[in-house]
Amino acid sequence: MAEPFDLVIKNARVVRPNKTSVDRLDIAVKDGKIGRVAPEIGAEQAREIFDARNWLAFPGCVDAHMHVGIYQPLAQDAVSESKAAAMGGVTSSLNYMRTGQYYLNRGGPYRTFMPEVFKQSDGRFWVDYGYHIAPIEAQHIDEMENLAVDHGVTSFKIFMFYGGYGLHGRSNAQSDFLMIGPDERYDIAHFEFIMRSARRLMTQHPELADYISVSLHCELAEILNAYTKIVEREGKLTGLHAYSAARPPHSEGLAIWIASYLANETECLNINLLHLSSRKAVDAAWTMQQVFPHIAFRREVTVGHLLLDTDCECAVHAKVNPPIRPREDVEALWQAVLDRKIDWIVSDHACCSSEQKWSKDDPSDIWLAKAGFGGTEYLLSGVVSEGGKRGMSYNRMAELLAWNPARRFGLLNKGDIAPGFDADIALVDPHESFVVRAAESESKQGYSPFEGQELSGRVKSTFLRGALIYHQGEIVGPARGQYLRRPLKP
Repeated sequence: MAEPFDLVIKNARVVRPNKTSVDRLDIAVKDGKIGRVAPEIGAEQAREIFDARNWLAFPGCVDAHMHVGIYQPLAQDAVSESKAAAMGGVTSSLNYMRTGQYYLNRGGPYRTFMPEVFKQSDGRFWVDYGYHIAPIEAQHIDEMENLAVDHGVTSFKIFMFYGGYGLHGRSNAQSDFLMIGPDERYDIAHFEFIMRSARRLMTQHPELADYISVSLHCELAEILNAYTKIVEREGKLTGLHAYSAARPPHSEGLAIWIASYLANETECLNINLLHLSSRKAVDAAWTMQQVFPHIAFRREVTVGHLLLDTDCECAVHAKVNPPIRPREDVEALWQAVLDRKIDWIVSDHACCSSEQKWSKDDPSDIWLAKAGFGGTEYLLSGVVSEGGKRGMSYNRMAELLAWNPARRFGLLNKGDIAPGFDADIALVDPHESFVVRAAESESKQGYSPFEGQELSGRVKSTFLRGALIYHQGEIVGPARGQYLRRPLKP
C-alpha cells in the first residue's frame, strides 16, 4: 500500500495561473510538496484532513517587494511583519536591503554586512524569505558575483533619486545618508556599472542568467528638487496632493527612459521597473518595451497605488515614494493591469510606526512625515476585491500575485498549485467582506492608510509548505520560514 499523504485539503476551489477555470479539487501534500491534485482524494489516503469549505485556494502570494528592518530592528521586524504577511496569504517575502542609514545602519562591504542580515533573520520569519540587494558603494559592484553565487541573491536594486534627494524629502547630505566616501558618487554612471556587472554575471554564469535582474526605483532627483521648491513656495497644495505634485509623474517617465537606454547600452536584458505610480510612468515603460523589444522588462505596481488616491483621508499615513496619485492615475494603473501591461502586484511593505511616521510638532505636515507604510496583509484581499469589481479573473490574479514574480526571481517551486510545487496555499472566502482595522493586524505599525476600507475576499487560512501558519484570525505554530536561496529549483 502506498505511503499516505501528510495532508489532504478537501473541497477547495483551486485557482491556478495560466488557466481559464477554477475547479473544485482536493489537494494532497507530502513532505511539504503538493503530491496530487484531483477531484476526489479519499480520506483514508491522508494522515490529516482539512476541509476548505468551498473556499478559493490560491497559490501562496509571492510578495516580491517588501522592506523588513527599515524602521525597526531587523530581528524584531522579521517576526511581526512576516506574521502580517501570513495573515494576508503571502508565503514568500522578498525584501530589499542595503547599506547606509536605516536597515542595519552601517556601511562597508556586503561580505561583512550579509552575515549579520542572515543571523538576524534566521528563525524569525513566519513565511519563506529572501533578499534583493542594492549596490550602494563602488566596491559593492565587485561583490555582486559573491552575492549571486555564494548567497543566492540574484536581483539587484538601483534607487535613481538617492544621489541628490532624500528618502523623505529634500536633502543636502545624501553621501552621509548612503554612508559613502567623499569621492564616491551614487549617480547614473554608478547605475551603468551595476548593469554592466549584472550582464557580466549573466555571461559568466549561464545557469543563473535567467534569474539575474536589475530593479529600478525610477524618479529623478533634479526634477524632485525643483518641483518641491515650487510646491512649497506656492503653498497652494497640502498633504498627498502636495507630495504628488512635488514628485511629478514625468520624473518617473524620464527616469524610465534613462534606465531603459542604459539597459540597452549595457546589454542588461532583465530589467524590473518598480512601483509604477502614474499613467505617464506606465506609458513610458510600455513605450520603452517597444523601443527595446529584446529587453525582458517587467513592470510592477503596488496595492497601495491601486487602492489609495490623493483624496483619501489617510493623508500623511500614505506618504510613500513614488507618491500616491490622483484618482485618474489610479484608474490608469488598473487599466494597465487589465491590459496585461503589468507583470506583478506587490505591497512595498515598510512598517513605519506612528512614533516615527509623522512629526510630533505638526502631525499633518507631509514634508516632515517619513515615507513608507505596511500593507502586505491586504495584498491578496485588495486585488481580489478591487480586481474582481473590474472583471479580473481569479486565474489572472494568481499570475500577478504568485506565478509571475516567482518565475522572474527564480522561485521555481513557488507560484502554482500543481504536483512538485511547494504546498504554499492561501484559502480565501470571496464572499466575506471586512473593514480594514489596523488594530487587528499582526504588524507592529499601529495604523494603516487602508483603515476603514471595505474589502471583499478574506484570507481564512494560509499554508506554508503544507504547514498551517494562519487560520481564522490567528497565527499558528512556530516560525517556519526558510531562506530562499535563488534560483530555488523544484
